[in-house]
Amino acid sequence: MANLQVKDAQFQLDGTPFQILSGAIHYFRVVPEYWEDRLLKLKACGFNTVETYLPWNLHEPQENSFCFEGLADVEGFIKLAGELGLHVIVRPSPYICAEWEFGGLPAWLLQYPDIRLRCMDEVYLSKVDRYYDELIPRLTPLLSTNGGPIIAVQVENEYGSYGNDTTYLTYLRDGLIKRGVDVLLFTSDGPEDGMLQGGTIPGTLATVNFGSKPEESFEKFREYRSDEPLVCMEYWNGWFDHWLKPHHTRDAADVADVFDRMIRAGASVNFYMFHGGTNFGFYNGANYQDKYEATITSYDYDSPLSECGDETEKFRAVRSVIANYRGIDEKDMPQWPAPISKKSYGRIVMTESADLLKQLPAISTPLKRTCPEPMEKLGQNYGFIVYSTQVSGPRTGEMLNIQEVHDRAQVFLDGVYQGTVERWDPRPLPLDIPAGGAKLDIVVENMGRVNYGPKLKDFKGITEGVRMNNQFLFDWTIYPLPLDATTSLPFEPISKTSERTDRPAFYKGEFTVQEKGDTFIRLDGWSKGVVWINGFNLGRYWEKGPQRTLYVPAPLLRQGQNEIIILELHHAENPVIELTDTPDLG
Repeated sequence: MANLQVKDAQFQLDGTPFQILSGAIHYFRVVPEYWEDRLLKLKACGFNTVETYLPWNLHEPQENSFCFEGLADVEGFIKLAGELGLHVIVRPSPYICAEWEFGGLPAWLLQYPDIRLRCMDEVYLSKVDRYYDELIPRLTPLLSTNGGPIIAVQVENEYGSYGNDTTYLTYLRDGLIKRGVDVLLFTSDGPEDGMLQGGTIPGTLATVNFGSKPEESFEKFREYRSDEPLVCMEYWNGWFDHWLKPHHTRDAADVADVFDRMIRAGASVNFYMFHGGTNFGFYNGANYQDKYEATITSYDYDSPLSECGDETEKFRAVRSVIANYRGIDEKDMPQWPAPISKKSYGRIVMTESADLLKQLPAISTPLKRTCPEPMEKLGQNYGFIVYSTQVSGPRTGEMLNIQEVHDRAQVFLDGVYQGTVERWDPRPLPLDIPAGGAKLDIVVENMGRVNYGPKLKDFKGITEGVRMNNQFLFDWTIYPLPLDATTSLPFEPISKTSERTDRPAFYKGEFTVQEKGDTFIRLDGWSKGVVWINGFNLGRYWEKGPQRTLYVPAPLLRQGQNEIIILELHHAENPVIELTDTPDLG
């Protein structure tokens, strides 16, 4: 029975001094077929532990309906890590941040309009308790005290960056203990006074998160915990990307130097991230500081292992530090697994299409409402939503005001595109309504809920109202479009003579695969949208970048015929995509 304990300001594992050298790999950002590959590469770099968050919204996608299969098979991931000789640290929510949609909180929580998140709110805690009653019994057999690989479990996540309700933290900690979690429990926070005061609880190990200046960070930590091990629970060795911003990179030598200084000071370190993976589907998060900024589909994070699992210069620099520290030759490190091939399948022509607005009755069940309601009030979590109403005319020179659109609205008058209103640029749109009136359609994209900070409670769709000048518009027909499946789309052959309309449309094409390999979709000439491969939602693309390709892991492909479906929100210069063997993250 392995047991991680604290003694004399250091860790001991089964009574022997132990230094945690860990890397974060999120099972939910990697197809299960590649879990072993990524874990073996973690070992090949010299690490002894893997860390992962657990996103509540993946495991309870609808209230009281649980999922622990496929990408959500956290038990399978933890067992595999143990079989490969790795220890495991789990950070089991309810909140994870992680640049993940809503910080891992399920969107259906927002159906309760008065709910208070991440505090001693009775409604919120009742949902957390029910989730923990389902989740924690799945983890307890995997604890090191029961012969499993889990050596430590986190309480909440960076709570001091959000609040100071230490009664809430204590409630969560005691709830873990009550459900049988008897391994080391810990909190993690930034190395600042307010964060360490609000996010830690007596009797529970504290850790700190940072990307540089380790001496200063640990010095601040020591002001609060003088007799505990030094732990950087999140060593930010890279960073994530937002749409409309440049791709982040960090010098490998700088990363290695900071890491070397930490481990030579006796600190335990968890790389956030070791392997970032991908925000598949609609699970990317967003940030809101000065304005709303959505996270891109790739979660490459400029980490030691790239999005598609390739070794990087940073990987080699980190492995060298670990080898030097241990006094071993790099040739004696664990072996690198067999390489995964990459393939170029060439240009794929889309042969069929389906206009979104025309097909609304076939792909959505309309709802009548006096006011435009956000998704959550309609029981919808992700995807798109369309608001339709009739506007009287004539009206000349009036301005359409969409109040608090979350996050991006395309406006159509009698089916003709008028312009786009964006949350980060919410300017009124001039509209001329003809005599007799016109039909107004507003297509809104949920680009990902805020995952960090005070704007966490992030409703989606039109959240306040729609006005012509100062006159509110009432009597709406609303079409929810969660797009959790694409099988019912009524496609037709693409007309060679069709004109550009700037209307959202689905496109479908097929391609043949003789030999499966990882590949990357280039959408040059396309504008903005979402891609599905064989029914699997790969995520979003946007011509404004920085990301220029979408990663397609080989296990998503079939030998023989494969189907690709694209929702293009504006237009494609030419409905052709390319499957290349080279990623491009900008």
